[in-house]
Amino acid sequence: MKPVFTKQLLTYLRLLDKHIGILVNFNTSNLRDSIKRYVR
Repeated sequence: MKPVFTKQLLTYLRLLDKHIGILVNFNTSNLRDSIKRYVR
């Protein structure tokens, strides 16, 4: 995943006052390895 997606998620978390976010890349053969959990 590109770093811009992580920055976008962290911005959304900050603006919505949330603490946990998940990024999922559906363009991979193994979906389990493409799930990233972020904590603000």
